Amino acid sequence: MWQRIQTLYLLISTGLVATLCFGTAYKVATPEGMQAVSYWQLESPFFGILLGIVAFLIVLALVVYKSRILQMRLAVLSGIIALGMQLWLAYMYFTMEGPVFRWTVIFPLLICLSNMLAARGDFQDQLMVESAYRVRERRKHNKRK
Repeated sequence: MWQRIQTLYLLISTGLVATLCFGTAYKVATPEGMQAVSYWQLESPFFGILLGIVAFLIVLALVVYKSRILQMRLAVLSGIIALGMQLWLAYMYFTMEGPVFRWTVIFPLLICLSNMLAARGDFQDQLMVESAYRVRERRKHNKRK
């Protein structure tokens, strides 16, 4: 499990998601001073729900390492959701006035990239296993003759 590169990509995604869970999205000026707003406190609880879904899918992809196809699909799905989160943050960045966004705003994009690299690694592993299976079957068939 740990020797495969896609596992490392998924671990990087897990770390980025954990940073998003406990980090602040932006600071906004209030009469009392600057107030930090976390990703859980954004305009609606929908972003927090998406963040929880992405975290669950990445951890599930880490756990099902024996099923390469399922791991690949989970990585792609969580990457697509993370890309949607990035688009939502970009929309908020361009429509809101006043808040100062932090550099962690690009983390969903990095999560998407890391998940797509993990899916690519799973796909390459699957192709390698299938080609080895074909070679074994061909050898088995030639021995029968």
